Amino acid sequence: MTLEPLELLEIKEGKKLYDYQNDALEKIFERIRKFPEKYNLCFQLPTGGGKTVIFSEIAKRYIKETGKKVLILTHRVELLAQTSRMLDEFSVRNKIIISKVKDLPDQEEYDCFVAMVETLNNRLRDEKIELEKVGLIIVDEAHYNSFRKLFKWFENNIILGVTATPLSSNIRLPLNENYHELIVGESISSLISKGFLSKATTYSYDVSLHSLKVGINGDYTVSSSEKLYGNFFMQEKLLYAYEQKAMGTKTLIFNNGINTSKQVQAMFAEAGYECKHLDNTHSESERREILEWFKVKPNAILSSVSILTTGFDEPSVQTIILNRATKSLTLYHQMIGRGSRVIPGKTTFNVIDLGNNSRRFGLWEQYIDWQDIFAHPHAYIESITSDEAIERELKYEMPDEVRQRFMKSAVIDFDIREEYLKITRAGGKAKDVLSKSVMQHAIIIQENAEDLFEALELAKILEPDIKSRLKHYSYCISKSTDNYLEWLRDEYTRKLQLSLRQHFSTI
Repeated sequence: MTLEPLELLEIKEGKKLYDYQNDALEKIFERIRKFPEKYNLCFQLPTGGGKTVIFSEIAKRYIKETGKKVLILTHRVELLAQTSRMLDEFSVRNKIIISKVKDLPDQEEYDCFVAMVETLNNRLRDEKIELEKVGLIIVDEAHYNSFRKLFKWFENNIILGVTATPLSSNIRLPLNENYHELIVGESISSLISKGFLSKATTYSYDVSLHSLKVGINGDYTVSSSEKLYGNFFMQEKLLYAYEQKAMGTKTLIFNNGINTSKQVQAMFAEAGYECKHLDNTHSESERREILEWFKVKPNAILSSVSILTTGFDEPSVQTIILNRATKSLTLYHQMIGRGSRVIPGKTTFNVIDLGNNSRRFGLWEQYIDWQDIFAHPHAYIESITSDEAIERELKYEMPDEVRQRFMKSAVIDFDIREEYLKITRAGGKAKDVLSKSVMQHAIIIQENAEDLFEALELAKILEPDIKSRLKHYSYCISKSTDNYLEWLRDEYTRKLQLSLRQHFSTI
């Protein structure tokens, strides 16, 4: 006996939905039933919350309730197969429309179509395909603006955009211009408390980002990121952070440039750790081989570039390293979300932030008013803490191994801003602050050095602290050009070395 499509839908229930997923489903269907056509609805749910499961169930119910078909749009090839497999689990007869599909003579055999944006747009534009009886359009990763070009073909349909971050990838084209309303799902903190997502432990390492440039897309350029994150000191900071907080864990590293990622891979390999590099120039077979290695090896380290933020799911990831800065809230959440899956034995994961991202956006699990962002995206963008403001708050924290070299000194801290205010309010000169700082550095070096040779070595070790103090001094006097700071460092170092030589020549 041959079963009809709707009978097939009733036989296999698919995945069992959680209560929060069913709640979201009911809210969405309430709107669909109230506005059966010409209505665009956006739905937000965090990465790891099961958006694919939810919209697969929505597709199934919509087909069953209305007898109409569903079209699901995505922007990545990897998401096509992933979505199709999920629809199969719900017994939704679906067909993938990819570049080799030139027409649809068999479309009566399917209730749902899964298509890439560019491919479908080309077929519709060239009148190669005419989708019949489609009532609902589901847009996965709806924050991407590539989908907008397709909306003109479906002006009379219901469009459901699904995203973890309802903030447009192009601020000049906000989502509220294309969607009538936003439905907000369960929050990250709620999903963590209920055991659906792992809890993140975030470690932030302050990084000076003044050398980064912002490109036309509103984010930091690859070239300026490569220059910053490819230098020796940043590579050393990355390795130090890994060894301090994540050594032995399965680690996924996000970079903003292929050269940086390759350097990261080489550095970890030289340090004796198994690490591979992956970017979008790898072939499909190479990518499968690398990801299979990453999956089965317990303490694998994978250095990547712009390929694993969407369409990738490896629940065993224990550490996410943001070896880059980003101005994109969406990208920030996508990267961290790769480590948030819960599996037996894993309820927490590490986030190592080497781009001041958590200072810029707040912690990943922090509450976000998505309704306000959806309604006022420009105001939200303007409210994000600037790099300059972040840098003004950064304070040098001496690593434990450096602190050990100064163990004979009870106090090693020196607050430039506090001393500046004391001295200038008492009528002193601003430059007196640096003289006092040089004296304090000289004292702690003298307390811990046996001779001039060791003293000069300790002065070298203190260079990051010196650099931080001079940066804060430049903020106090509102003069922070690169040339001026370089001159200050030279003068500071000269005076410190002179003081040390004078001291040790007398003993």
